[in-house]
Amino acid sequence: MKHLIVGLGNIGDEYAHTRHNIGFDILDNFAQKSNVFFNINRRYGAVAEMRLKNRELVLLKPSTYMNDSGKAVRYWLLKEKIALENLLIVVDDIALPTGTVRLRGKGSDAGHNGLKSIQTMLETQNYARLKFGIGNDFPQGSQINFVLSEFSADERKIVNEKIEIAVDCIKSFCLEGLDTAMNRFNNR
Repeated sequence: MKHLIVGLGNIGDEYAHTRHNIGFDILDNFAQKSNVFFNINRRYGAVAEMRLKNRELVLLKPSTYMNDSGKAVRYWLLKEKIALENLLIVVDDIALPTGTVRLRGKGSDAGHNGLKSIQTMLETQNYARLKFGIGNDFPQGSQINFVLSEFSADERKIVNEKIEIAVDCIKSFCLEGLDTAMNRFNNR
C-alpha cells in the first residue's frame, strides 16, 4: 500500500520555519528521524521515498508555492497511482491554538489558499488533512504578515514538542487508518 504525504509550505529561505511552512517542518522532522533525504530535483517539489513497515510512503514538499499546491499533489497522486484515501495533507491552521494537532478526513478549505488549490485540482474536499495550529494572535488586517512570521521562542518550544506528535499521527494514519488515527490523536 502506498501513501502520499504532502507538507504544505513555500520554497525559499525567506519562508523557512515560518508559521505557514509548518507542513515542511513536520515532513523534514519525519524524514530526518527515518534517515531518508529529500531529492529537491523532482518535478513540482522535493520528494523523499521510504518504507514504514509494509507501507510505501512518498513525502512531498511542493515547489509550486502555497497557492498552486494542487498541481504538485495531483501530479504525484497520478504518477505514483496513489488512491485518494491514501493522501494526507499536512497544513497550518490559524483557527487552532499553537501546537494543536487535528486530523480530519474531509472539509472545506477554510480560506487556506493551499487547500483551495488542492480542492480545485482534485475536484473534491474529500481528502485527509492534518491541521497544525499556528495560533491567531494578530491585529485585524495582519494575517499575511502573521502566517509568514516565525514562532516566538516560547511558541517554538511547544511547536517542537507537537511536531513529534504530528509525526506519530502521520505514522498512525498510514499504518492504522484515518479513523484510528483520529481517535488516538485528536484529543491529545
